Amino acid sequence: MRRVTGDGRPTVAVVGSANLDVVVPVPHHPVTGETVLGGDHALVPGGKGANQAVAAARMGAAVSFVGRIGEDDAGRSLRASLADAGVDTTHLVDDDAPSGIALISVDGDGDNAIVVSPGANGRVSPDDVAAAGAAVTGADVLLLQLEVPLEAVAAAAGAATGTVVLDPAPAPTGGLPDDLLARVDVLVPNAIELVQVAGADPTDPAAEDVDGLVAMARGLGVDTVVVTRGGDGALVVTAEDHLEMPTPTVDVVDTTGAGDAFCGALASALAHGHGMADAVRVAVHAGALAATGAGAQPSMPSADRVADAMGGWPATTADADR
Repeated sequence: MRRVTGDGRPTVAVVGSANLDVVVPVPHHPVTGETVLGGDHALVPGGKGANQAVAAARMGAAVSFVGRIGEDDAGRSLRASLADAGVDTTHLVDDDAPSGIALISVDGDGDNAIVVSPGANGRVSPDDVAAAGAAVTGADVLLLQLEVPLEAVAAAAGAATGTVVLDPAPAPTGGLPDDLLARVDVLVPNAIELVQVAGADPTDPAAEDVDGLVAMARGLGVDTVVVTRGGDGALVVTAEDHLEMPTPTVDVVDTTGAGDAFCGALASALAHGHGMADAVRVAVHAGALAATGAGAQPSMPSADRVADAMGGWPATTADADR
C-alpha cells in the first residue's frame, strides 16, 4: 500500500551524500602530469544523494533527506538548496567535519571527470538512519547511493518497508555484499558499475554487448536491474525479460547530474505507482533534459518539463488507495 502525505504526494526517502561541487570548464581533461587551464569555476550544490533528492522532489514526490553536512558556508548552502527544492532536511545533521566537496572538470562535449572529498558524508551512520525513524521505514521508495558508509546504506535498506532503489556509485572494488543486494528491489548501475559489481573483466567484449550486460545483471540476483547507458538509453533486466529504453536526442551542455536526475525521477515515478517500463521512460527523459543545463541540482527538470518532453504522462498503476 502506498503511503501519501497530507497533500496526496507519495513519499521518497534518500539516505546519501551532499557535496558542494566546484565545477571548472576545460578544453580537455588532463592526463597524468598535465596541467590544463580552465575557465571560471562555479560553486554548485551537489552530491549524489542530494542531487537525487532534488530530482525526486521536482518530479512531485514528498522527499526526506538523511545525511550530514559541515557547520560551514558549504553546508549552509547545501541545506538551503535542498530546502528550496522542497526537500525535508529535518534529518540532515550538522557535523564538525567539513562539508563534502566534489572537484568537477567539464569538457567541450559536456563530459565530466570528478574527484570527491567526502568530508561529513563519511560520518553518516546507522544511528542517523535509526534517528530518522518513519521517514525511512515508512517511505514508498527508499533511494540509496554509495557516497556514504556502506554500514549506513545497509541499515537503511534493512529498515525499509517500501521499494529499495540502489545506485551503486561509486562501485566498491570488491563488489556489493550479498546481504545488501538481497534487500535491493531495483539496482541502477551504469554499464561500468555493473561490470564492477558483477566482478566481471572490464576488458571482456561482453561488457559492451547487450546480451553480456543482461547476463551480468541476472547473475546479481536482484529483482530488477536498470543499466544506464548514456546516449544509448537504459536497459531494464528482470529474471524473465529485458527491455531497451532509448533516450531522446538533446543538445548536451553538461552531463554532470544526468544520472542522478535519472535515479530521482525513477524513484518518484515508482512512488507514484508507475510500472517499471513507464518509470524508466520517465527517467530517461529526465536524465536527458538534465544534460541540457549546467551544473547538477540547477539542471534537474520539473515534472511539467518532463511531461512535455514525453508528450504527456503514462498511465499509472497506483492502487485504489491513492
